[in-house]
Amino acid sequence: MADHSIPHFHNDLGVAVVHVGSKEFMCMGANSPFDHPHIFIDMGADDEAVCSYCSTLYKYDPKLPAGAADPAACAVIADAA
Repeated sequence: MADHSIPHFHNDLGVAVVHVGSKEFMCMGANSPFDHPHIFIDMGADDEAVCSYCSTLYKYDPKLPAGAADPAACAVIADAA
């Protein structure tokens, strides 16, 4: 079992930019049942990336904790095990 999970973000709010605290994450477009295939995004050395499915612009914000987003509603909170 993995010791961590990949953060998931969506853009149900339709904002122009989603600021994220992780450079590696999954974009799901919108919440289910309107989500698109979950796309793995790795910003690498860059500080922003665009989802190839929904065109959401994600910008890395080092002030945010890993897995967090601004707006906060764009972060998908995993269910506790």
